[in-house]
Amino acid sequence: MAAVIDRKVKPYKGVNMEGPLADWYAKNTAGQSAEFQRLAAEIAAQLAPGAEVLEVAPGPGFLAIELARAGLAVTGLDISRSFVRIATASAARAGVAAKFEQGDAAQMPFEAQRFDFIACRAAFKNFADPVGALREMRRVLKPGGRARLMDMRRDASDEAIASEVAQMGLKPLDALVTRGVLRSLRRRAYSETDLGRMIAEAGLSAEIEAGAVGFDIVLRP
Repeated sequence: MAAVIDRKVKPYKGVNMEGPLADWYAKNTAGQSAEFQRLAAEIAAQLAPGAEVLEVAPGPGFLAIELARAGLAVTGLDISRSFVRIATASAARAGVAAKFEQGDAAQMPFEAQRFDFIACRAAFKNFADPVGALREMRRVLKPGGRARLMDMRRDASDEAIASEVAQMGLKPLDALVTRGVLRSLRRRAYSETDLGRMIAEAGLSAEIEAGAVGFDIVLRP
């Protein structure tokens, strides 16, 4: 009998973001501080001071740190031990109380209904078990809570990617590498139809806004 394959789980686990690769990513994204500040202010304006916020896959922690500066109680969960180390050190230098833990987005080490808000930026396409991660987001959200998922769209054009990278202010070589990386990652991204199907399967409702390169999605239980 042929084996049954669970199509919700990706057989490829993604790039191992550890060591020098994690350091390179942190260096490249550090220049996007204005975007992290803008996004943090936008999120904080919708929440009460001290609200519990989870960032799933925070990477180097730049958004989480800005959210903490905005007066929110922030926890970050990342599969990469290197990113947890980098983000923890960055939060200490910034003098904020953001906390970072190592763990799997599809098996979160948090109690149910803990968080008022969840953010996940530029990471969902890399999750090995995307539906499992969405179900965990639903589980750890408080009643009335929301999640915001921001990631690349599968049909993003080369021109749109190049325009996005041009706004990052990178050195020429880093810009060239970043364009190549994003074009490669595009193969792992989802269409709006696929996202809608997975979100519904996880028991969430969604408002999906499509941009030139990615989707900005508000999720509710």
